[in-house]
Amino acid sequence: MSEHLTGPIAAEIARRLTQALDPTQLQVIDDSDKHRGHAGHDPRGESHFTVLVESARFEGLNRLARQRAVNEALGDLLETRVHALAIKAKAPGE
Repeated sequence: MSEHLTGPIAAEIARRLTQALDPTQLQVIDDSDKHRGHAGHDPRGESHFTVLVESARFEGLNRLARQRAVNEALGDLLETRVHALAIKAKAPGE
């Protein structure tokens, strides 16, 4: 499993996803610098992320159910710190 961590919010995202989904692969990519000056940019940084996650728990789930599982795992972070989250979720072998 690989993680691209850049700060405390990225680390918390990785921790929560690991706990909830037991991923076989996980990448947390901080895209915040690409959004400087745009709506939702947080000057503290760590406001925009891409998450690439592979988990056996996604087997048999459609794309929407997978995204809901990720959102549920992140909970309050999506309300308080993360302005935008791109999710790429797959089951092993996909």
